[in-house]
Amino acid sequence: MRALKESQAAQAGSNFTTVLAGSDFDEEYLTNVMFGEQEFLLIVDTGSSDTWAPQVGYACFNLDNKPVSQSQCAFGSAGFNSSASTTFTVDPGTNFNIGYADGEFLSGTVGFETVTVGGLAVKQQEIGVVNKAAWDGDGFNSGLIGFASPNLTFVFNGTNPDDDDTQIPYNPFFYSAVQQGLVSHPFLSVALDRGSFAAENSSDLDQNLGFISFGGIAPVDVIPSTAVTVPIQGYDAATFTPKNGSTGVTYFYYSVDVELMSFTGNHEIFGTTNNIILDSGTTLDYVPTDVADAFAAAFDPPAVKDDDFGVYTVVCTATVPEFTVTIGGVTFTVDPADNLFPLGIQDNDGNELCASGTFDGGPSTGAEGNVFILGDTFLHNVVATFNIETDEITLTQRAPYTSGGSDVKRRAPSSVRRRSV
Repeated sequence: MRALKESQAAQAGSNFTTVLAGSDFDEEYLTNVMFGEQEFLLIVDTGSSDTWAPQVGYACFNLDNKPVSQSQCAFGSAGFNSSASTTFTVDPGTNFNIGYADGEFLSGTVGFETVTVGGLAVKQQEIGVVNKAAWDGDGFNSGLIGFASPNLTFVFNGTNPDDDDTQIPYNPFFYSAVQQGLVSHPFLSVALDRGSFAAENSSDLDQNLGFISFGGIAPVDVIPSTAVTVPIQGYDAATFTPKNGSTGVTYFYYSVDVELMSFTGNHEIFGTTNNIILDSGTTLDYVPTDVADAFAAAFDPPAVKDDDFGVYTVVCTATVPEFTVTIGGVTFTVDPADNLFPLGIQDNDGNELCASGTFDGGPSTGAEGNVFILGDTFLHNVVATFNIETDEITLTQRAPYTSGGSDVKRRAPSSVRRRSV
């Protein structure tokens, strides 16, 4: 395993910071995680809550639930050897069973283990130990660590995943850290760097691609005057519709109310959208149809929707308008570099094609089940700090920074990630 270098600001009192790495053409953000004394690179995901790794000897399946060789799952290690850990104990009579928005699914047993990230060691943390995996791996990650609400965990009563009907919520990693008094403040903070194409050209693993901080703020340059704190969007637990207030509200995702979306040259008003998730596990921004279509048309030349690949494609020499998102009265800008990334394919005229980092998430009204996401495209431009005690999110615009060159070929757009659950 290639160990990540820890931040120089790794620990300040009871605050902990560790660097993130990029894999799969910097579409995944990973960090080092210890299960007992065994170390893995896990995906950092604010759009889900469970922490898991495959068990040594797991069975691999494709997304059609057909058995395939372990190499097809492409984990970065042979898996977690629970029998070799002196700190692992089984949680009997339960099972772990989860599916993600991109079609991946996993199931297995449940246990308690000492889980350590960036020096922050949480004892008796509940984890999933996967023995059946349908996973589109990158050869580096060996699972995932989730940071969303306990209500979004996927442990169930009984030992047969096919019979799951009673969910047993539990505290995810950071909730446990706060409960155990291990951090000085009840918030975690994330800064995702835009991928360096030069680094991608020299290595499949970009070892310095942002930070996650526990009990402190991610150490990157920001524009302090843009800081705004807003409530996390709650949901009606019975209908799963967005709901604010203190009565009858259940929290699942880190969702926020968005007051306005716009872009350079736009003359329309795209109003409130109150169901947008801040998700580090999703590559693109998924916004309402009218916003996505109007934004794509404003490229010069216009970007064209490709439903097969799930992106708007455009020639890489296109001029990109600056996209803006207004939250809590503050307008945040998305660097045009985040809305133009190479796909490694050409059009019929031999022009290199790129994809917009913004895609159609469905109509904002009149449709059930549409979930909108501000993914890595947006998160590259802010520091996002999640307070799990006050149920608030603080966003601050990052100072402009350089993302590197532009001559690297990425793989086909089917690799675009959407890993919220």
